[in-house]
Amino acid sequence: MATPKIYLFFIFLCFLSGNSSQFGLEDENDGLSERIEAADSKSKRRSCDFTAGKWVYDPSYPLYDHSTCPYLSTAVTCKRNGRPDSDYEKWRWSPHSCSIPRFNALKFLGKMRRKRIMLVGDSIMRNQWESLVCLVQGVIPTGHKMLTYNGPSMAFHALEFGTSIEFTWAPLLVELKKGAGNKRVLHLDRIEENAKYWRNVDVLVFDSAHWWTHSDQYKSWDYYMEGNSVIKTMNPMIAYEKGLLTWAKWVDSNLDPRRTRVIFRSMSPRHNRDNGWKCYNQKKPLAYFSHQHIPEQLVVVQEVVRKMSYPVYLQDITTMTAMRRDGHPSVYTRTISHQNSRQASSSDCSHWCLPGVPDIWNEMLSAIL
Repeated sequence: MATPKIYLFFIFLCFLSGNSSQFGLEDENDGLSERIEAADSKSKRRSCDFTAGKWVYDPSYPLYDHSTCPYLSTAVTCKRNGRPDSDYEKWRWSPHSCSIPRFNALKFLGKMRRKRIMLVGDSIMRNQWESLVCLVQGVIPTGHKMLTYNGPSMAFHALEFGTSIEFTWAPLLVELKKGAGNKRVLHLDRIEENAKYWRNVDVLVFDSAHWWTHSDQYKSWDYYMEGNSVIKTMNPMIAYEKGLLTWAKWVDSNLDPRRTRVIFRSMSPRHNRDNGWKCYNQKKPLAYFSHQHIPEQLVVVQEVVRKMSYPVYLQDITTMTAMRRDGHPSVYTRTISHQNSRQASSSDCSHWCLPGVPDIWNEMLSAIL
């Protein structure tokens, strides 16, 4: 009697093997494979150096049409303002050691479901916010998206996903206030007036660089304050470091890394030497960029982030973006009927045409997340 029992048991095992999906075994193995693949992909992204690479012409870009995105500022819709070429929209960044996945709006919204992502900084960060909103808004039906405003913040809401993509104006991160005699005071050790808007956010992306180096004619403060000390003049990079240390201390003390992801995006290079005309009529990225000169702001940010206890990701876009002097609005910041008038207008070699360079920053941001 023992032999038939063994035989029947053997048949039963074969039945299980041949019908493993019926019992969920095949699905379990597939799930394991997917998890291993995902872990491997995550490991590769962690080890990938996004900063070393080249710009590749890709005719499948841009990822959206400026005419279908109502959230773009006039100053960055270069094609609408009369820019005759469009190749600046068709370059993607290709790292040497890995690849950045093409931006997928539904996947991004899926990752950000029931979450808030906030971009904090200056007008260049506003530039990036408009790019990110344009990248996702096309997959959301009319009536299922809206804009709201709260003090220095504006938020795009993808209602069905419970997702908000927000921008908060804080170009210096620390507080700039009116003092005695209507003087403008930059408080290097005060930040809460701005930081109160950053609480309860799931993903925070910061930038702060350009305003710290504005010349006397354009700077936004009359003097600095630290505690009760009034400081008339200070090396801009020392002031910048003090301001960033105040930001770092706030992040370390007030945020929970299990709740909030923090990213600091490095400075966006300007190409506005030669009275702002260096970017005019540029139509291709530079083939390479010298690494000999690293902007002082980047060195300061790297050092501040390195000393923080909070796990801040430094998204370094400085060198890759330095190659893109073709991507600025230049003279195409507004519609002008006569070419002579356009030639006489100012040239913007700081901000970026959209679609364009900030879309690539956001593809990188999506990969980081």
